[in-house]
Amino acid sequence: MKYISYKDQKAFMADLKKLYGAESKEIALENLSSMQEDWKKYAPVLDSWFDKWENLSTYFCYGYQIRRLIYTTNAIEGFNRQLRKVTKSKAVFPEDDALRKTLYLTIKNITKKWTI
Repeated sequence: MKYISYKDQKAFMADLKKLYGAESKEIALENLSSMQEDWKKYAPVLDSWFDKWENLSTYFCYGYQIRRLIYTTNAIEGFNRQLRKVTKSKAVFPEDDALRKTLYLTIKNITKKWTI
């Protein structure tokens, strides 16, 4: 997205979501071709997608539910964000054990929300 103008990013992302939300690899490739026609001013960006399509399209080997998890969340980043949220709210911990206990309890609360 760093190569896409700020004013075009929302529209570009909307088209990109059609690509990731496609039901199959073939439909996704059609959506990418459509994007190339609609976004000619960003041709180098889309050309790089075409050049790397074999690697990028591996994503479509997974079922819809798994693909949805892959493109909508990043579990590690979310986990770290929740830990930072807890540690930032308290500026100073009196001892290292206080920090460890706080992180331990936070991790327990975070993992309660996880499902298989």
